[in-house]
Amino acid sequence: MTTGTEETTLTIDELAARAGMTVRTVRFYGTKGLLPPPVLGPRRVGHYGREHLARLALIEELQQQGMTLAAIERYVQQLPPDLDAHDLAIHRAVVASWAPDAVETVTRPELERRAGRALGDDDVERLAAMGVVKPDDGGDGYRVDLGLLRLGVGLLDVPLSQEAILAARKVLIGHSRSAAHELAQLFRGEVSQRATQDVKSLSAHMQPLVVQALLTTFQRSLREELREWLGGVSEEGRSA
Repeated sequence: MTTGTEETTLTIDELAARAGMTVRTVRFYGTKGLLPPPVLGPRRVGHYGREHLARLALIEELQQQGMTLAAIERYVQQLPPDLDAHDLAIHRAVVASWAPDAVETVTRPELERRAGRALGDDDVERLAAMGVVKPDDGGDGYRVDLGLLRLGVGLLDVPLSQEAILAARKVLIGHSRSAAHELAQLFRGEVSQRATQDVKSLSAHMQPLVVQALLTTFQRSLREELREWLGGVSEEGRSA
């Protein structure tokens, strides 16, 4: 369901289904202050938006990192109150960068539960083409890259062709590897004379910081590119 401004609005049942959680869990997070209250509509029915969904995804990621509920509460309380869905997605991406690669074998119903939505055969084929899932050779299950699943599911609704998405993926991987290589060379010179334990400690602290810096820089650069492109389109429209 969307409003006139294309802002997603969900009932609590729809929000829970999209997040892959139970309604009881969503209500519990609300009572703990981890989730902002919904907007009350006609007949006092609560409506939730993209920010609520993004916040639930962040909470789930924090749980997967082994954080206790009390620690998650402290983390969420430190976040600025006006973060939108995009900002929350950046926080979640930084948190996810702390974890090692996680690939699991799941059944089709479990895959849909993790995705937070029903998946048709075409959807699964697109996820497989993006490298998010892979049919398990030993049965009817799927090998799923949990770090990429939410991203892949989000891309299912993006109005881009499969070819464009795969080309974008190739560009991002190429530039990310290049940036990682250059940064590794830079840091290597700084830590070459340090003890192994010091190097591991520095790496553990630097990884989330570097990921956040890359995400923030990319987000701002992309906004500038889109602003210039849309400005050029507007100029062409006026001159036509």
